[in-house]
Amino acid sequence: MVFVRHLYLLICLILISYPGISQRQETVSSYIDRYKDTAKRHMVEYGIPASIKLAQAIIESGFGNSELAVNANNHFGIKCHGWQHATYYKDDDKRNECFRSYLSPVHSFEDHSEFLTTRQRYSFLFDLDPLDYKGWARGLREAGYATNPRYPQLLIRVIEEHELYRFDQKVMKGDRIAAGSPRLKDDHKRRPVDIFKEREIKVNNRIKYVYARQGDTPESIAEEMEMWAWQIYRYNELKEGTVFGEGDIVYLQPKRRRGEEDYHIVREGETMYDISQLYGVQLQHLYNRNNMEPGSDVKPGQKVVLRGRIRE
Repeated sequence: MVFVRHLYLLICLILISYPGISQRQETVSSYIDRYKDTAKRHMVEYGIPASIKLAQAIIESGFGNSELAVNANNHFGIKCHGWQHATYYKDDDKRNECFRSYLSPVHSFEDHSEFLTTRQRYSFLFDLDPLDYKGWARGLREAGYATNPRYPQLLIRVIEEHELYRFDQKVMKGDRIAAGSPRLKDDHKRRPVDIFKEREIKVNNRIKYVYARQGDTPESIAEEMEMWAWQIYRYNELKEGTVFGEGDIVYLQPKRRRGEEDYHIVREGETMYDISQLYGVQLQHLYNRNNMEPGSDVKPGQKVVLRGRIRE
């Protein structure tokens, strides 16, 4: 997918950074103020740095002034590619290309997050430190997000010029996301995670989680945290009808591909799923790192690698 048009990026950069265009500069500030909470919320829910989200939107949409943004609420230049909903046609790399059209800009932000989190080629980005916006910028280019070789520099320049990294820092410090910011209303869309409920939110492997209480279910936790039940099922790799025990770890965000520790020594009664939950590592990647078939058992004293791969 081609997201960035070279000439358009150059124009956007001039509009954003040229000191003589004060009206445009204020427009950038207004755009950031309008969508900063959406970006922060997506950082909580999806793990995409708010700074990266905002910088991409600023560049791709000309801070909300591009033809796609104005006429199709498309702030990230995402083309149709099997899209079954409203569309918008305009010349791009080819004549009369098909782009996705959204009911609101917030739906565009949502679809962009879905795009990054559901495509394998971007998965390595979520192993980066959430505060490493430079790593994210370079990684997006390496993964093929943009054709412009200067795309990382453009993102970094926008982030640093407007100090967008401050939003990442606020999220990591548990900053309250302002009430009244745009929210999705469609039933088929995700509900944002409210990280300030009475139940204490903890962090493991840079993933937010809560401890279950006796009798909790994915449905009950999802309702309390203002999430969908399928998110709890998916993030924790659960089977339908699961009932939690007291003290079970319940992740509110997707687990990662590797752990913060190098390895784990299996204790009596532990399973690979237990280890997966303990360290916040996706079960499939845990099996892959240890050259094990999915569903294989582990034995007490066995070394389970959490980073890298086991050496035969």
